[in-house]
Amino acid sequence: MEDVKLTKLSKCAGCGAKVGAGVLSKLLADLPVLRDENLLVGFDKSDDAAVYRMNSEQAIVQTIDFFPPIADDPYLFGQIAATNALSDVYAMGGEPKLALNVMCVPEHMPKETVHQILRGGYEKCAEAGAIICGGHSIFDEEPKYGLSVTGFVHPDHFWKNCGAKPGDILFLTKPIGIGVLTTAQKADLLTAETTDWILQLMTTLNRGARDVFVRYAVHACTDVTGFSLMGHLLEMCNGSDVSAEIHVGAIDLIPEALDFARMGVLPEGMYRNRTFAEAFVEAGETELAVCDLLFDPQTSGGLLCAVDPADADAVWNALQGKVPSAQRIGTIVPRREKAIYLK
Repeated sequence: MEDVKLTKLSKCAGCGAKVGAGVLSKLLADLPVLRDENLLVGFDKSDDAAVYRMNSEQAIVQTIDFFPPIADDPYLFGQIAATNALSDVYAMGGEPKLALNVMCVPEHMPKETVHQILRGGYEKCAEAGAIICGGHSIFDEEPKYGLSVTGFVHPDHFWKNCGAKPGDILFLTKPIGIGVLTTAQKADLLTAETTDWILQLMTTLNRGARDVFVRYAVHACTDVTGFSLMGHLLEMCNGSDVSAEIHVGAIDLIPEALDFARMGVLPEGMYRNRTFAEAFVEAGETELAVCDLLFDPQTSGGLLCAVDPADADAVWNALQGKVPSAQRIGTIVPRREKAIYLK
């Protein structure tokens, strides 16, 4: 076990292991939903987390997220998984406070490896101001790690992934291409410098983005993870009954990821995302490899926010230096035949 790389122990890496959005919607169809006037967001809304009102001033935000290794270093794997789970709370405009470990490990995995995964999660939660106070673990042939996270938000001032309005400006806070690069990494095609850079990107909390956006009029928000930029934007558009015009040249596509996409180095999750969302996207003259990146599953991606146009310039200025990549990528428009139009 000491000689085996963590990423070699699993078939998929990170959020690329997610069940496709199309399959997931079928699995959740017709499940009974318990009605409660205080449940402000439930699983029937395809949102990032649940929101439950405790009183007129406070609501809890609840989420869970875990996945197989996306890094060989167990400490970094723990950090990435924790960063990704915490992001769901930030995407609702909340502040994470409590967390529980969710862990699956091979029976003969060295104790020090398990300890390093957990340490990565604990330290990232500490950075976020959240406390890990327990959890659950089982034996499994493929290692997996993540968190169930509880946060707090005002019941009248949280974000959903629907509610975008025509005229809203779309902002994105991390570059696109992580899924392609982690696929290349599993094949030992990345340089050490690129590997270090994407690990840093995936361990960067979305707290900085959240702290900027809460100061302005945000009509809809989601984090961009396994369903890809197109998949998550499609959910926002469909939930808001609007369409979006996206300026592809304004999206920060990681150049090395684009090179690999042109070579055909693509994660399996990209094909699932394309199958689900492609029919709702008018790609126009957009290059195929660029489209591939737009359907690329991201792990611990940035926030995608629809912001009132009156606040757009202020948000743009405020994001500078606070997020890995401040991008103003498009505009929400009235509903058309397609949900997304690439320009």
